[in-house]
Amino acid sequence: MNHIRTTWHHIRRSPFQSLIAIIVMTLSFFVMSIFIFTNTGLSTVLNYFETKPEITLFLKDGLDKATVEGIQKELSNYKNVKEIKYISKDKALEIYKEQNKDNPLLTEMVTASILPASFEVTVSEPAILEEIYQNYSTRTTVIDEIIYQKDVIKSLLNWTKNIRISGIIITVIIGSISLLTIITIIGMKITNRKEEIKISRLLGASKFYVKKPFLLEGLFYGLFGSFFGFIFTFFIILIIRNSVNNFFQPVVFFNINPVFYLEILLIELSVGSILGLFASWIGSNRYIKY
Repeated sequence: MNHIRTTWHHIRRSPFQSLIAIIVMTLSFFVMSIFIFTNTGLSTVLNYFETKPEITLFLKDGLDKATVEGIQKELSNYKNVKEIKYISKDKALEIYKEQNKDNPLLTEMVTASILPASFEVTVSEPAILEEIYQNYSTRTTVIDEIIYQKDVIKSLLNWTKNIRISGIIITVIIGSISLLTIITIIGMKITNRKEEIKISRLLGASKFYVKKPFLLEGLFYGLFGSFFGFIFTFFIILIIRNSVNNFFQPVVFFNINPVFYLEILLIELSVGSILGLFASWIGSNRYIKY
């Protein structure tokens, strides 16, 4: 208890330095939290497309009924085909209007004639998608364009990879700055109390005894910095959650499970505690040598 009071006394005597340490730690964990939640959301979207293999074949305009029925029959002959859905021009217009019902400017000038008819093919084996793609991509007289999960998954994988790499690099850089900031601040505080520490050592206090308040101070910075960083991220997610989730429908990009957020908070508090203790341990070992 005496060490806690001493630690609090150290913090109160140099509030500006303590505030800098907390701000830098908060920034580190704010970036880390954003990285974690964004990466989790992208992984959920990626998993959704990987488990719902579907390919869409957009038809050329002007095809007669027999040709369209022939394509549908050909598609039904592929193995592991679960469903073949024909989307006519009129149906495509209905879907388009439903998707853009909140923006009448986008629907006023669009007619069924300018939208392509299409086949949406759902399969139980993703490898079939590539086979269908290869067979129909060269039939340019009847097929206008082909879109399937491979394109989406490839884009998502690139996004996820880039975000992971960027997030790790930024987190490491800011984490290193946090580490150096706490080491420097602890070192400055030890230097300012050099005489007090020297007297304590002459009176028989152990090295650990005089280091303990500084270790607790580093723990304080780590705990509060990680907590505030998480809280700021959490409130931002609360604000944008509905908009982002609506954009990624039917995938839930930002999970609303409180247990998930509690787990992330506990992990970040643990990491913050370890980082704060480690930084203050390095700082105290560096400056307390007697």
